[in-house]
Amino acid sequence: MKIVIGSDHGAVALKEEVKMVLKEFGDIEIKDVGTFGTESVDYPDIAEKVCGEIVSGKADRGIVLCGTGIGISIAANKIKGIRCALCNDVYSARMSRAHNNANVLAMGGRVTGFGPAGEIVRVWVKEEFQGGRHERRVNKIMALEEK
Repeated sequence: MKIVIGSDHGAVALKEEVKMVLKEFGDIEIKDVGTFGTESVDYPDIAEKVCGEIVSGKADRGIVLCGTGIGISIAANKIKGIRCALCNDVYSARMSRAHNNANVLAMGGRVTGFGPAGEIVRVWVKEEFQGGRHERRVNKIMALEEK
């Protein structure tokens, strides 16, 4: 699986921790699209880079991070084909994959500790989409992009 990750300046430290967690999985290829320092950058630009990799087929999933995760998740969800879930707990991460087939995970570097973030990422990576009645609902969500 290919996972692309990106953060603004408010979540660079969390991004590095998340990358270490992703390296626990031997079958994950990680691409980091920045930012790499604490100089201010605009989170919509990072969301666009991460999501562009997914919609172009260069990556399977993505992880986006900003101070709270709110702004970058909103930006990511503006991109056609993206289902970004802002997750602050393990249960939400599990359901975002199982029921919503989220292809992007968002978290906040200023609100999510390294330990909880690691558990969220582990569950989000492992969980599979359940399909069935959930597939119908995901299809309806995606159809909203055409309206």
